[in-house]
Amino acid sequence: MRLIGHLDMDAFFAAVEERDHPELRGQPIVVGADPAGGQGRGVVATANYPARKYGIHSAMPISQAWKAAEVARRRGRPATAFVRGSHRRYSEVSERIMAIVRRHAQVVEAASIDEAYFDLSFAGSLARAADICRQIKLIIKEEEQLTASIGLGPNKLIAKIASDFQKPDGLTVVTAEEAENFLAPLPVRKIPGIGPKTEKSLARLGIKTVRDLKRFSPEQLQERFGKWGPELYERIRGRHESPLVTEWEPKSIGEQETFGTDTLDLNFIFTRLWVMCHEVFKRVKAEGFLTYRTVVVTVRCADFDTKSRSHTLPTPSDSPRRLRFEAMKLLMPFLDQRENPKHKLIRLIGVRVEKLGK
Repeated sequence: MRLIGHLDMDAFFAAVEERDHPELRGQPIVVGADPAGGQGRGVVATANYPARKYGIHSAMPISQAWKAAEVARRRGRPATAFVRGSHRRYSEVSERIMAIVRRHAQVVEAASIDEAYFDLSFAGSLARAADICRQIKLIIKEEEQLTASIGLGPNKLIAKIASDFQKPDGLTVVTAEEAENFLAPLPVRKIPGIGPKTEKSLARLGIKTVRDLKRFSPEQLQERFGKWGPELYERIRGRHESPLVTEWEPKSIGEQETFGTDTLDLNFIFTRLWVMCHEVFKRVKAEGFLTYRTVVVTVRCADFDTKSRSHTLPTPSDSPRRLRFEAMKLLMPFLDQRENPKHKLIRLIGVRVEKLGK
């Protein structure tokens, strides 16, 4: 019997801030960029549950989050605390939480700073595995004064979806026999791999729930989704045999920067690009890689129109100068008529390398 757990910390960054700063307790908290009175750049990293009631969510532009918080404040709701946060502190807490999980399971996949999959098949029964999940949650609460939600199911797919089912501080158990019915009434967006664009295109066809999507045969799904279609057919029926990945290497390494002011100043943009290329190359070496083959540049304009362009080299390169040259070539069209015919100001640029080699 395969039994997989998925732990998801509740509003992790914001919860750490609230724990470490008692004066913030009970307040709506947003962790992210400086809102600068509604003129700030960047995005929300995490919003706690009171802030989410104001319509604030992760990845929202920080300026929009500030406006939503102001609307709530004017209506007599509690004021929102905006916090820049400390990634170093969050990483330290994450390491301690992952250590707690590893006390209870030998096979653990740290999926992100606040998420982990763990194999409880050794427990031998669903009841015993659920007891272990409760113990993990209890120890995290006692040792870190933080809450976690856990999903327990027959595979990673079900476990991940289940962990989000009763947040915060929830435990949701789904058996292999229940998995298909568990998924059926959920919105299609709950299935990993279905993003906002796919959700909208499916909605135009009247497909809003997993049950709606189950009307399609594997062939029909392949026609619409390509090679992913047959796998999607299995996923929406709760079948997913992906193994836990205990040793992870980054598929890409990148940096990005949101400018303080939208600009088309070539000197400024290229200076920032070169700094990013230097930082990316330094991180490539720090991660133990020797070469890269693909260079990706991302550009976001003032109207939030975002595009990425990439180039794959014929052979791997270990040259920081080559990285800078390729990044400049990819960026140049966004500064003239080729990619930016309306001369829109640029808000953000990013550089990423892929196809890393040792």
